[in-house]
Amino acid sequence: MNTSLLGQNVSTAVTSQFKQDSFDSAVAKNVLVVALGITISYINGTMIYTFWKHQVFYMNSRYILFIHLVINDMIQLSTSILLFVLSYFFHINAFLCCIIIAFAVLTTVNTPLNLAVMAVECYVAVCFPLRHSDMCTVKRIYIVIACIWALSLLSSLPDIFYFMAANPDQLFSSTLLCTINTLITNSIFIKKKEILYIVYFVSVWLVFIYTYFKIFFATKSLKSLKSSETKKAQNTILLHSFQLLLSMLTYIYPMTLKQIFQLFSLYYVHVIYLWYILVQILPRCVSPILYGLRDVLFRNHLKKYLPCSFCLRHQ
Repeated sequence: MNTSLLGQNVSTAVTSQFKQDSFDSAVAKNVLVVALGITISYINGTMIYTFWKHQVFYMNSRYILFIHLVINDMIQLSTSILLFVLSYFFHINAFLCCIIIAFAVLTTVNTPLNLAVMAVECYVAVCFPLRHSDMCTVKRIYIVIACIWALSLLSSLPDIFYFMAANPDQLFSSTLLCTINTLITNSIFIKKKEILYIVYFVSVWLVFIYTYFKIFFATKSLKSLKSSETKKAQNTILLHSFQLLLSMLTYIYPMTLKQIFQLFSLYYVHVIYLWYILVQILPRCVSPILYGLRDVLFRNHLKKYLPCSFCLRHQ
């Protein structure tokens, strides 16, 4: 019950401080977030267009996982920014809020799971190159993607369904501040969500540690690779691990909100804004750089559709 009350207090504090935030500050924050969202979505949208225009990517498990990550990021970014803007200016219909929250939560949880699968695929490609084509078939990759969505659905939708079942009369008639803390106030569901996030956090962390240390030492031991190729492989590992670590903050995000509220109650809105940029926006900037611009094959096709293709020729 204390956890539930604290969640309600956090939500109330956000509402009241948003109202106290100056008009200039509110506009600046929203303009920055929307501008970042449009920029990242444009680049990601161009990558999706590039993928569908060239069949060479269709039968490659790595590119399928990558484009799934990009599509997932676009949905997550759009819903996250929509919720951010709405939280400043509007209360919306409860049923519509449930739909937006469902997509936001599902895609947010999907990202680290997708990255973990990409880590395993990369591990198989480097450490078992002769078996890679047999182990990482297109059919198996689509099955794994379906499993990712199933895990996210099982961890998130019951909470939203409970809210809808508990408030059937107000679902279509009432309006509310659309945040996850507003929908999920039952202490049991809050604790369940925290436990699941911890399990996912530990599982993804273990996959990350195992696969990338294996890849790191494998690239070190491959004498056939040139020093430049070895360095590029190691840099890819570091960038991928950075993105994975940022995305894994998703799992501790709900729990850190409480600590941030307790430590910075007077400046909560400003601190949580920076935390939002770090956890929700920044990881979506890494995907295009890591998988789109640094991959030679994809970059050669991508530069045909980006206006700044001149920059890509020097990557």
